Amino acid sequence: MERQEAIRRLQLLKGEDLHKVGERHGIYATVNGKQNKGWAGQVCERYLGLPLNSARSPNFGSWELKVVPLKYLKNGALVFKETMAICMIDAVNVAQKNFYESHLLQKLAKMVVVARTVGKHYSESSYIVKVADYVLSEETYERIERDYDEVRSVICDPKRGFDCLAGNMGVLVQPRTKGPGHGSKSRAFYARKELLKEIFGDLNERLN
Repeated sequence: MERQEAIRRLQLLKGEDLHKVGERHGIYATVNGKQNKGWAGQVCERYLGLPLNSARSPNFGSWELKVVPLKYLKNGALVFKETMAICMIDAVNVAQKNFYESHLLQKLAKMVVVARTVGKHYSESSYIVKVADYVLSEETYERIERDYDEVRSVICDPKRGFDCLAGNMGVLVQPRTKGPGHGSKSRAFYARKELLKEIFGDLNERLN
């Protein structure tokens, strides 16, 4: 599916609770009594006709679909609830490939990013607020390349290595642990809120 068609279809979901959309496709926020953290992204993918998969390449071939949560502050303003996971960090792959060849760039180069509201509990209603068509600019490319090179230098340093990757690294993209519990050894690239602000602009701007 082309990006513009996907955006058009996702815009049609505005005003509809994503939990209800998920029910029509057999996708739920809870699986076997536990939270299914990726349910909203799975709902959007299934709605657009993509089978559930864990492929490393962009999930729609030439572009990537991402979903990020928003929350309301007491004053009614919308803000990003958390950073956005981009892809897992494979230490061998990162060590061997520069940013131009990286899995990270494959995911970031062309994206459709959906911003959805969430409540205090994941079972509460969730609604799409914005759908962003994002193409990486030359300036942002260079900034993220520096973040990637910092991660790569740590991985390739025999005195530091993969386990020394930390969330305080990176300006737009950070390496962070991914997985249950604080003892997780997995790491992933996450888009910091500064990058999300670039993707979406003003969250509280009235849209057509």
